[in-house]
Amino acid sequence: MDDALDRAPPPDRRPRLPAWISLTLRLAATAGLMALALRGVEWPKLLDLFNTIDWRWWAAGFATAMVVQVIAAVRWALLARPIGFPFSIGLFVWRFFEGAFFSLCLPTSIGGDVVKAYRLADSTHGRLLAGCTVVADRLAGLAALSVLAGAAIIGKEWSLGTPATIGVGAALLAVVLACFWLGVASLDRLLALFPEPHAARQFIARLLPYQVRPSLMTRAVAWSLIVQMGGAVSVALVARGLGVALPLSVWFAVVPLVALAMVLPISIGGVGVREGGLAFLLAPAGVTAERAVAIGLLWFLTTIGGGLIGGLLFLLDRRPHHQQPAASPGV
Repeated sequence: MDDALDRAPPPDRRPRLPAWISLTLRLAATAGLMALALRGVEWPKLLDLFNTIDWRWWAAGFATAMVVQVIAAVRWALLARPIGFPFSIGLFVWRFFEGAFFSLCLPTSIGGDVVKAYRLADSTHGRLLAGCTVVADRLAGLAALSVLAGAAIIGKEWSLGTPATIGVGAALLAVVLACFWLGVASLDRLLALFPEPHAARQFIARLLPYQVRPSLMTRAVAWSLIVQMGGAVSVALVARGLGVALPLSVWFAVVPLVALAMVLPISIGGVGVREGGLAFLLAPAGVTAERAVAIGLLWFLTTIGGGLIGGLLFLLDRRPHHQQPAASPGV
């Protein structure tokens, strides 16, 4: 008993803000960012735009966004199934949409991810492992987002043409994949740092299939590139409904930059960041502030639509999947 107490980690003594203060700060940030985005907007023009929307284009953008969600769920399954979650692709799609619903409803940045992990397993250990798959999935998505955004920034800063920008993106992708490979290759060394019965050792051991099959992360990043480009196509279609017809190359540069900014836990649901980012980045392309903000609001509407689908799926099946993760190969 004493030995166990000696091995117990010290309690986390870092001061934390009460939940209500954090929520208040994020609400204030959301309102402030939205006010900033609307600062140069003429309200009559903005309202007129909503009266002239071609909703068929929005429906096409929404359908594309839902297909992108399904592809993202397949990416998650690709990372989760090899380490002990041998469920159907349909279940991962179901849980992924549920996560989108809770990401929409909860004021935290990771609420949807927590729900996805919780719903994938029925034990503390299983949920921790499921959380690891969610983190790996997020990292793959963030890596692809960073590659596209980085290529866009460098291409614009140096006034590069399309072929040169693609070359920069390929170089950034190679760097990202090398970093993933080094991290995964170090798992066994990290495992050796912990004694046999240590919980961390058992947890890391579950990740060894990623080391045995390093191509899993490579494939996940490839799927992520498809997801991010699909998201850009979705926004481009939504914009067409407002009469904004720009080359896809513009959207492949703008949407990842805005999406990367929305990752920061500043506002709730990316509100204000999305609209302000579009207004700033689309201005050089001749898009007025009113149209940019309207595009952002319609983009948010597609997010709400996807979240509502997830909410319906959650109501149809509120039971967690009661199958324990199987042991990883070689553990």
